[in-house]
Amino acid sequence: MEKSVRQALDYAIKKGFQIHPGVVGLLREVEARDLDKIIRDVVREKAVNRDYHIGLDDMMGYLGLDVDDSLRSDHTILFDCTAGITIPEGVEGYTSLFQSRFEKMKELMRERPVAGKVRNAASIKVGSDEEIYAWGLVADKRVDENSARLTIEDTSGVIEGVIMDENVMEEVGELFLDQFVMVRVNARRRIEFTEIMQPDVPGHKFNRSESETFAAFLSDLHVGSRFFMEGELRAFFRWLSGPDPYARRVRFVMIAGDVVDGVGIFADQDKELVQQTTQKQFEKATQLLRLIPPHIKVFVSPGNHDPGRRALPQPSIPKEDGPGLWGMENVYMVGNPAMVSINGVKVLMFHGQSIDDIVKTTRGMEYNNPAKIMKKIMKSRHLSPIYGSQTPIAPEREDLMVIDDIPDVFHAGHVHINEFDSHNGVLLINSGTWQAQTPFQESVGQVPTPCQAVLLNLKTFKLFVKQF
Repeated sequence: MEKSVRQALDYAIKKGFQIHPGVVGLLREVEARDLDKIIRDVVREKAVNRDYHIGLDDMMGYLGLDVDDSLRSDHTILFDCTAGITIPEGVEGYTSLFQSRFEKMKELMRERPVAGKVRNAASIKVGSDEEIYAWGLVADKRVDENSARLTIEDTSGVIEGVIMDENVMEEVGELFLDQFVMVRVNARRRIEFTEIMQPDVPGHKFNRSESETFAAFLSDLHVGSRFFMEGELRAFFRWLSGPDPYARRVRFVMIAGDVVDGVGIFADQDKELVQQTTQKQFEKATQLLRLIPPHIKVFVSPGNHDPGRRALPQPSIPKEDGPGLWGMENVYMVGNPAMVSINGVKVLMFHGQSIDDIVKTTRGMEYNNPAKIMKKIMKSRHLSPIYGSQTPIAPEREDLMVIDDIPDVFHAGHVHINEFDSHNGVLLINSGTWQAQTPFQESVGQVPTPCQAVLLNLKTFKLFVKQF
C-alpha cells in the first residue's frame, strides 16, 4: 500500500474506525490531494453521529465519485434449480427424468407445422406412402463413409433409420446422444430419415436495459489453488471501486461456478492447494468478494469444484460451506443452472460440466472452441443431454436442464477459455478463468485465457474485455 494511503487510514483506525476493504482499493486507484485532510474530515463528521464505520459509499461521496442512482440495478431470479430438486430413488427417478425431458421437448416442437404428422415409433412400418414424422431421444448414431444410421426412442419403442443425404449425414455426426430430435421418415421401401429437426431457439430479439448499466461476467476463480491468480482478481475488484467510467457503470457481477478449487476433486489435489479445506477456501473467497462495492449485486452459482452435490442439476452452494457469502447483503446464491433477469435482460447461468461429455462423444467439438459447443447446446435446448458419460446426472422427477425459457445471454465457464458468439439472437459468453495453467492443462496442451473480465452494456449489448 502506498505510504500516503497507509498513513491516512492508520489515523482512522487509531480513532477506532472500521474501514470497508473497498475503500483501500478505491484510494489506491484515485489521485486525491490532501488525503490526510479528507480522512480527518470523514472521521470528524462520522464521529459526531457515533458512526465508526467508513464505507465505500462514504468515501466515494467525499471524493466526488458518488454512485449514479440513475443507473438501474433491478433483478429477479426467474429460475433456480435449487427449489425444484426432489431426488427420487433409482430406476423410478431416471424413468421420471427422461419422461419429463421427452414431454417438455414435445411441447417445444408442437408449434412446428408438421407436428400433426408425427407418429409414434412402434406404429411406423415399411410400405407406407404417407408423409410421416417421428420424434424421440437419440439412442444411437453411426456415421460411415457413404451413409449414416440414427436410432431414436419414444415412449412406444425405437425406430432406426438410414440417412443417405450428405448434409443430413453431417448433422447426425453433430447430434448429442440422448438429445431430442424430430425426423421426417420415408417408409416406402425402407425406413429412411430424410430430414432432422432440432428444437433450437427461434430468431430471438433480446431484451435491453433502459439505462446503460454494465454487467461483469466471470467464472472459475478456483480460490484455494496455488495457481489461483489472487493479485489479478484483487486488481479487478479494486477497479470496480475506482473512477474508470466503465467501472462506475457496473451494477452486476455474474459468477458461473468453481468459486473455490475444492478438496478431493482429483488425485493428489492437496499438492496444488494453498488452503487445504473448503472452509478456509471460502473464507478467502468471502474476503475477496467483500472488495466488490456494495452497490453491485453479485450472483454466484456452483461448479463441479464447489462443495455440495456434484450431480446436475446442482443446488446452490450449501450455507454451511460458504456462510460468509450467504451473509453478504449484495450476494445472491443460486443453483446450477439458474436464470436471472438483470434490468430485464435474461441471463442463463450454467457452469458447463457437460462440455466434457460433448467433446468426448460428438464430432467437431473441441475445448478450445467453447462458443461452438454452447451454440449446439442452444440448438438442442438442453444443457446436459448425454447420460452415462463423465458428468453425473441426478434422477430428478423433472428435467430441470431443459432450456424452455429462451435467455438473452447464455453464460458458462468450465473450460477456462474466453470466447463469445451469438445464436439466433442469444449472446453466448464463456468467461474464462482466474487460474493460471495447471500441470494437467499443460500436459494435455490446454492453454487458458486467465484474468479477462467480460463486461456487457445491457442497453447496447456491446461487449468489452478488460485484461487484468
